[in-house]
Parts: sequence; structure tokens; C-alpha cells
Amino acid sequence: MDVSTEFLNEAKALLGDKGWRMDAESLEQVSTPWRGTYSGHTPFLALPESTQQVSDLVKLCVKHGVAITPQGGNTGLVDAGTPHGEITLSMRRMQAVRNMDPFNNSLIVEAGAPLVIAQEAADKANRLFPLSLGSEGTATIGGLISTNAGGVAVLRYGMMRDLILGLEVVLPDGEIWDGLSGLRKNNTGYDLKHLFAGAEGTLGIITAATLKLFPKVARSSAWISCKSAQDVVELLALVRDHAGDTVTSFEIIPANAIEMVRLEMPNVRDPNPSELPWRVLCEISMAKETHARELMETALADAFEKGLAEDALIAETLTQTQSFWAIRESIPLCKRAYGTSINHDVSVPVSQIPAFMDATEAAILDLSPSAEIVAFGHVGDGNLHYSACEPRDAQAPTLSNSAARITEIVHEQAMTFGGSISAEHGVGRLKRDELETLRSPAATNAMKAIKKALDPGGIMNPNRVVRTD
Repeated sequence: MDVSTEFLNEAKALLGDKGWRMDAESLEQVSTPWRGTYSGHTPFLALPESTQQVSDLVKLCVKHGVAITPQGGNTGLVDAGTPHGEITLSMRRMQAVRNMDPFNNSLIVEAGAPLVIAQEAADKANRLFPLSLGSEGTATIGGLISTNAGGVAVLRYGMMRDLILGLEVVLPDGEIWDGLSGLRKNNTGYDLKHLFAGAEGTLGIITAATLKLFPKVARSSAWISCKSAQDVVELLALVRDHAGDTVTSFEIIPANAIEMVRLEMPNVRDPNPSELPWRVLCEISMAKETHARELMETALADAFEKGLAEDALIAETLTQTQSFWAIRESIPLCKRAYGTSINHDVSVPVSQIPAFMDATEAAILDLSPSAEIVAFGHVGDGNLHYSACEPRDAQAPTLSNSAARITEIVHEQAMTFGGSISAEHGVGRLKRDELETLRSPAATNAMKAIKKALDPGGIMNPNRVVRTD
């Protein structure tokens, strides 16, 4: 979109010398997400330093009819935070921890703060903020709320939506909604904070959040070898029978993903080599490490007896635990070495994971016999990151020719087994149109009505989540 000289002059004066950029390098940086699979363009980068500046800028955009793409850490995967002609409003200058209340188990932090800042602030107060994911040094609080991020501890603590007590939001007319209450019981009408969680910046700009904190816990981590995906699912049920909701993480990792990481990162090794096709990274968290380890040992003994686990290694040190997680968190990066990697973020009921995997792999291999399937993720909550990769040694790469059909297959199978084609990465522009054909018309119409009511001018991240043009 074209922006007027008048708007640019007013925006520059409002934001000050440190609050805007128009050089080619800065504009290209915010127009290209980390994975680099697509790119956009923007005429202006705004870098406000306060909620009031965000409010004043939004009012200025309303006045001139200028659309805005809010952006956090630019780590998104669904083309939600990449500008396509809109001005970009980056929250990177708003990273302050405004308040820590350990007795209320709550923390107020600004939206531009990377996740690690919230984690460290909680840790200094002898508390835990449990959201954890591979991009935590870059992904911001505002972005994580806007996409309703998941991570590896959803099994125990829930999605990002479950971890917020309140929000501060600049609405599409520029007004500021201060909903930063740290209350856990507050029945005073519509719970607006949940409206903005997962809205991907289409209904307003999150400027700060009140986050839930928890008591610190000690963890016991195990690296487990299994014969089949069905055994993995049954193992999850068994471990939860023993440990209940103290099971924090339960990640499924295929053997070929470990080999992929090992080839790309020579210093990484399989913690417990096995010829079996599946590994599980399981964590139990409790107040005392000895109790967590005892539960893990008891559960694994039962799993061995029932034939659900063939081998296991329980971490003896924090360093060993970190080595387990280093493999798991390196898979997305190492997939990039394949050249073509057709990636999906889907969920199915946990009980349906084995059948979904079998049916989907068979259909893809029938189409592209040389494809290498890399399926891993949060089996504890049914969320799989499912990829079809070009073989590393392919002499004449062809998989990209089948990319669209492979995505259709993965999504069709996810829906067949009662799942979703968008689990934790969001909708953005990438999945917007497909989801409109899958969800009920009533749901899509309700979303569009909410969008129109709050943003009648259509300036907030237009055409993400639902089409508005």
C-alpha cells in the first residue's frame, strides 16, 4: 500500500529519531521471516517505546487509512507477522518487566520481551514460567499470545492462552484497554483477554501481559526407545497412570530425525543408540527431584514388564537432560539441510496418532516413493510436526513438484482422524483460506463479525486468520 508523505512526517515526529526506520536493510529484515520460505514488503517500520506511543500511532493510522502489521520476534511460520504492504509495528523496544508479584504468582511484562526474559524474571523470584520452546530467545510475549503458542509443557500447563491472567491492548481505534488484572476469579462479563489470544494481531495490539507463575519444580528426564507409535501412545497412558499430572512433557522423536541431527551437528550424539524406530523424551516434574526420579523409575519398570519400552536412559545430571532436549530442539533447524522439506503443524486425538501416521505415510509414499517422512512433536497433546523431506542424496530433486498434494494429504488425513490442520503455529495467511472451507460457516461468520465490529476500518493485520478484502 502507498502511504502519504503527510502520514510519514507525522509518524516520524510522533515516534522520534529512535522510533522508526525506512532504510532498505531494516525493511527487508522485518519483511522476511526466519525460515525464509516467503517474503513480504513494507514501506515503514515503527518502533514505539511505550503503550501511549502505540496508541497515538494507531490513531494516526486510522486518520490516514494506513494498515498495520504488528510484529514480535518474526519467528512465525504461517505468514501472520510478515507485512504485505502494511506498515510494520515492531514491539522490540518494549521489553520491560513492569511488576513481579511472587505471592500472587504473577508477572507483568511488556509484549516485546523475548520469552527468556519472562522465564528469567520468574526464576529470580523463585518461581516458574513454564512455557518453553526452541525459539524462546527470540519469540516475544506478545507474539506468543497472539498465536496462542504451545511448546513442550502443554501437557501439564496448557497453551499460552492458559498462562495469561490479563492483557493490555491497544484497540483498532487507538484506545487502550487496561486489563492487566492479576485476578484468577473475575466474572465481570466477557473475558476479553481470551479474544485477543490467538487473534494474530487482527483485533488489536497487545502491549503487555500479566502471566501466571508456578512453584519451581525439579524434573526427571528419560530417553526411551520404543518399537511402534502405538507403544508410544500406550506408554503415555501408563506413565500418566503412575505420575498423573506431574508428567510435564512427552515428546515423540523418530530415529531418522536423530540421524538427521547427528549428520548436521557432529558434536551431537544419540544418548542411547538403538535400532528401534522411535524415541520418547519424557519428563516428570515434582517439588523434589528424588520423588520425580522414583516415579519415573517405577513407571519405566512397569513399561518394560508390559513390553511398551525396550530400553531407557534416565538423565543423571542437568547437562544430560539438556543433551536430550538439544536433539529435540534441533530437528526443525536441521530439516532445512534437506533442501525441500514440506512442513505441517497438525493435531489429532492422542489415540489416533498411530493410525494417522500409518495412513498419511502410505498415501505420501504412494505419491512420492522417495520421500522421507520426519514426524515428531508433542504426542502428549496430540500435536505433530509432520514433514515430507527430499532425501539428502537425491540426484534430481522432485519433491517440491508434489508439495501442494502432499499438504492436501496431510491435512485430509488430520481431518479424517478428527484433528486440526493448525495446532500451535496459528493461521496467518498460509492456512486462512483452507480453514474457511473446513470450519463451519457459523464459526467463520462469527469471526468476521467480531473483526468488523472491533476493526471497521480493517487496518489491523488485514486478511490474516479470516479474509477481509
